[in-house]
Amino acid sequence: MKPWKAFWQLACAVLTVMASAAAARAVQVTDDQGSVLKLARAPQRIVSLLPSLTETVCALGQCQRLVGVDRYSNFPQSVTRLPQVGGGMDPNIEAIVALHPDVVLAALSSRSATRLVSLGIPVFALEPKTHADVQRAIAKLSQLLEVTDGPGLWQQMDAGMLAAAQSVPVQARGTRIYFEVNRGPFGAGEASFIGETLTRLGVKNILPARLGPFPQINPELVVRENPDLIMVGQANLEGMEQRPGWGNIRAIREHHVCVFSAEQSDVLVRPGPRLADGARILAQCLRDKAPPAKGLPQ
Repeated sequence: MKPWKAFWQLACAVLTVMASAAAARAVQVTDDQGSVLKLARAPQRIVSLLPSLTETVCALGQCQRLVGVDRYSNFPQSVTRLPQVGGGMDPNIEAIVALHPDVVLAALSSRSATRLVSLGIPVFALEPKTHADVQRAIAKLSQLLEVTDGPGLWQQMDAGMLAAAQSVPVQARGTRIYFEVNRGPFGAGEASFIGETLTRLGVKNILPARLGPFPQINPELVVRENPDLIMVGQANLEGMEQRPGWGNIRAIREHHVCVFSAEQSDVLVRPGPRLADGARILAQCLRDKAPPAKGLPQ
């Protein structure tokens, strides 16, 4: 064989191996919008526009890949030192572009995706609303980041929620709950991830699944349902007792109201890796504030 032919064959073989290696490193993941994200390699520079996704990246041990976050991302503490690029609904596009991200993590409802994509910045859209959504988001981010910690993380979370449920006293089971997410009022229904956690704890949500995950409700509905226990964040408590008829609700009349701090509220309203922490907070509320079951001494 002539030397130049041997050299050519060797070069072709090297190029084939290099191409195969590059293909092996390529990442292809489908987001919750059904869009297929294709990257030459796992992203090393990530901007997150949703706190639950920020927390998930860090829970997977990849906090160091975050180069920017939304204004609400505040856990773990290290992310508060990163550049803030606005909120999920009003991001600062120029600030995001300046960070040269490999990918931007955003909610499905984000209005910035089209603009970012037009500027050549890939967007990966995830919006967990249920426990199954959270598990799927962990799996998809594990695939995107090329890490193997996803299944173990979910198993740990699931075990934590089970332990929280087992800590709820028997007499608290069946307690009828109203969880207010925001003034409006907006409540957490059975179909939400908060509602699913409450169901796992063995209590009854007064907002049925047919109303949707986080419905805006008529305050009279809560009066009619007369919950045994109300759960609300400190920021949304003001004026609650002054709503027409609410002074006669059993939970308010008998002081069965759990008021969560800002830090606790952050844990409770974010569908991410701290679901088990949220379950523990809710279980503690039930231990402290749930009224005695019927037939038991007051």
